Amino acid sequence: MATALTWDGTDAQGQPLRWDQPGLTWNGTLPQPNTKRMPQLRVLLGFSNAPDHSLEELATNVIAKLYGNAAYPNPPVTLVALTGARDAFSAAIAAAAQGGPAQTADKNNKREALVSLLRQLAGYVQENHDNDLARLLSSGFEAASTNRASSPLEAPDITDIINGGTGQLILRIPAIPNAKCYEVRMALIPPGGAPGPYQSAGLFTNSRAIIINGLMSGGNYQFQVRAVGGSTNYSDWSNPVIHMSL
Repeated sequence: MATALTWDGTDAQGQPLRWDQPGLTWNGTLPQPNTKRMPQLRVLLGFSNAPDHSLEELATNVIAKLYGNAAYPNPPVTLVALTGARDAFSAAIAAAAQGGPAQTADKNNKREALVSLLRQLAGYVQENHDNDLARLLSSGFEAASTNRASSPLEAPDITDIINGGTGQLILRIPAIPNAKCYEVRMALIPPGGAPGPYQSAGLFTNSRAIIINGLMSGGNYQFQVRAVGGSTNYSDWSNPVIHMSL
């Protein structure tokens, strides 16, 4: 039942004027309620498909920020359990790098165990962040983007290249908002010559550690990166950067 409205006035009998009073003509319109809803923040669950070291980094971030956080007093996974799963996964990554199929299978099992715990915690954070971005991020998890408008992505910038193991280089770039992943291409530069033809080095989701393996020891390589996504599907390529593989 609609609630009758009154004006700041009275009729001849001293009664409040009402919108449905007989003989009174209402020439205005009632304001419509604001039905626009704020976007519902959601925890980013893409870690399930993230590279191993990105998953390891997320677990470390959650361990540091979620436990002891007053906004999340009762996590469904204990600190001991999550730390143990993270440490077991880290050890399995190292073993798989030097081992064979059995070590890789063990690493994958440890990964699934860690992902399972993180999913439980992500669900708990989703139920308790009160649609507050700062509160969500304070858990150590990331927020899924609420921006559905698609626009061209800016070109990445290779800020650093460092040597990893033999024949391995690690590229670092600042993350590009709304990028799905990053494509890398490289060209070998022969002594005294121009860069050879570019070849694809793959797609990567972790902008902070793009690991390129199988490089020639002592070879100079030129790299470029572009972001994948946005309204044009790809950004422009970054400026080329050259580095020697050890």
